[in-house]
Amino acid sequence: MALKTLSKEETHAMRKRLIGQSCRLFYSDNPVKIVRARGQYLFDEEGTRYLDCISNVHHVGHCHPRITEAAAAQMDLLNTNTRFLHDNIVLYANRLASTLPRQLCVFYFVNSGSEANDLALRLAQQYTGNEDVVVLDHAYHGHLKSLIDISPYKFRKLTGQKEWVHVAPLPDTYRGLYREDHPDPGQAYADTVRDLIEEVHEKGRKISAFFVESLPSVGGQIILPRGYSPKVAEYVRSAGGVFVADEVQTGFGRLGRHFWAFEQQGEDFCPDIVTMGKPMGNGHPLACVATTEEIAKAFTDNGVEYFNTFGGNPVSCAIGLALLDVMEKEDLRGNATRVGTHLKMLFRKLQSRHHVIGDVRGVGLFLGVELVTDREKKTPATKTADLLVKRLKEKRICVSTDGPWENVIKFKPPMCFSVDDADLVVSCIDGILTDLEQNCPDLEKDNIGRD
Repeated sequence: MALKTLSKEETHAMRKRLIGQSCRLFYSDNPVKIVRARGQYLFDEEGTRYLDCISNVHHVGHCHPRITEAAAAQMDLLNTNTRFLHDNIVLYANRLASTLPRQLCVFYFVNSGSEANDLALRLAQQYTGNEDVVVLDHAYHGHLKSLIDISPYKFRKLTGQKEWVHVAPLPDTYRGLYREDHPDPGQAYADTVRDLIEEVHEKGRKISAFFVESLPSVGGQIILPRGYSPKVAEYVRSAGGVFVADEVQTGFGRLGRHFWAFEQQGEDFCPDIVTMGKPMGNGHPLACVATTEEIAKAFTDNGVEYFNTFGGNPVSCAIGLALLDVMEKEDLRGNATRVGTHLKMLFRKLQSRHHVIGDVRGVGLFLGVELVTDREKKTPATKTADLLVKRLKEKRICVSTDGPWENVIKFKPPMCFSVDDADLVVSCIDGILTDLEQNCPDLEKDNIGRD
């Protein structure tokens, strides 16, 4: 029996009545009702097409036929508890292993990035016998309680910082402690972690893990300075802890040249634990933890069985395998490099014309454009960023903001995003900023678009 079709107004009214209001919608004052999608495009109930610049979950494109075919075929054949023996999970693990350093050869499949990070935390604490965790300021690692506790982005708004959680400065070379003009910002920021670990030891506590997004996303699309992670790993391991790389947002070739964002830190750098999620299932709930045999053995030796009913089920793994096939066949990493380089170049040209653009940063199809009211003071242009997002929606382009002040326009589109898409986005942003400079000069406390 066909499902009843609701009007947009009926859907919105029912959502407000039935769904928790903390589950916020995009464009909450006038939400978009999306009923179908394909590639990098979304379509509303009237058939209006929107360009999707933010769905990093739908990695190879919305409703990719190769993905849906693989899912339907396996679902029609078998989908069962993962404690039965099946080929898909081992074939998929083997494919993932081929993309990672050889030390990372044991896999645990779960359903979401939050589950993956929660398990990584358990692995680290079991292996080291320690509890304390070092994280970066403004970090976000998931919505489970254990992860809220290690996510400053969340816990600062809730119960506050636990005594076993320690916050290191965000290695932001645009507005942080050490900036572009520092001779070695990677070393300088790594030393802040070393100093923090020493403070922890002085309190009689010990470190289990350093948890870090390989490219901090909620923090504002931050690119970690070269050399930072290897040096931090050295300090953390010397203190008896492990290095956990959160690749939930950035893995699977989003950066183009590198399959994993942690590879930006050098060919020889290898985390002790890697977590992955969002893009790997192209919208299907699929996530994973990869670690070493030594850490996995310690987890097994605690005598407590670990199982995940649906994690790594035959359908999920069929989808995961299909996604890797699509990435290779369509050269989506190459596309991320080509289109991302072009888009970043266009943003840089835009920066020369609009003084509200303080910084352009990113790699591949992971880009951030930070808006400021004053380039010297780096005052966040939060109102301008919010208005730009709303104006772009009117142009049928979906973007959103990140960063501590919600003033960073983020771009993490499906990997099939094209040069023409990039040209359209930048042209629209150019027109909107020009209009704001001419007609809304007092939008922020300071004027925009002026010296």
